[in-house]
Amino acid sequence: MIVTTSGSIPGKETVEALGIARGSTVRARNIGRDIFAALKNVVGGEIEEYTKLQADAREQALQRMIEDAVSLDADAVINLRFSTSLIMQGASEILAYGTAVRLK
Repeated sequence: MIVTTSGSIPGKETVEALGIARGSTVRARNIGRDIFAALKNVVGGEIEEYTKLQADAREQALQRMIEDAVSLDADAVINLRFSTSLIMQGASEILAYGTAVRLK
């Protein structure tokens, strides 16, 4: 599956737009990560526990979007975007979405 943030794929012709492909996940913090984050907040620097949590969430949302594109019989997803929103205190959604297309 070709996935790109651009609106076209060099050397390929888009012959049909199949609709929006999307994938999402909701992740929550845990008490162990929060303790380390609180300590890091005192001394400063990157909070690696949260960075990893977000990276894992983005990857899962991306994979779910690709699965959705496959179910639409797409060859590629163009205009890939990520979005995040707070669901509740300590939990957020990561959404990956783009246009599923067929290529010539």
